[in-house]
Amino acid sequence: MNRPTQSIRPSPRSAGFTLIEIMAVVVIMGMLMATLAVGIASQLDRARMQNAKAQILRIEQALEFYQLDNARFPTADQGLQALVTRPTTPPEPRSYNPAGYIKSDALVDPWDQPFQYRIPGEHNPQTFDIWSIGPDGVEGGDDIANWESNESD
Repeated sequence: MNRPTQSIRPSPRSAGFTLIEIMAVVVIMGMLMATLAVGIASQLDRARMQNAKAQILRIEQALEFYQLDNARFPTADQGLQALVTRPTTPPEPRSYNPAGYIKSDALVDPWDQPFQYRIPGEHNPQTFDIWSIGPDGVEGGDDIANWESNESD
């Protein structure tokens, strides 16, 4: 009653995946990754736009504090740098905060370009205009500006 021992071998078909099956899985995974990448990229763009708007609000607040201390906004020549370091060009501020009004990294937009400042503003003639030239790097394209947020309020 002894049976001869047979080695049990899997058939060649059940031994693994074929090249075509592996390629199909790789293609499907690539398509999923591409779809996710597009979604993530658009989320990053929206986040940068929101960040630029928030930075503009912070700069506006810093300018308001500067104006409260010194009875005027920085001149166009003094620029936004007057919020970081005490201006030495006339008119010199009379009561400058020794700590400054904002950190210098807040004067750079999410695309590593400096925020633009104009006083008196074209769009806000009683105060100032602040804007970022946006992701395209060209003024007038997809700028993010303080007058746009004021109009929507």
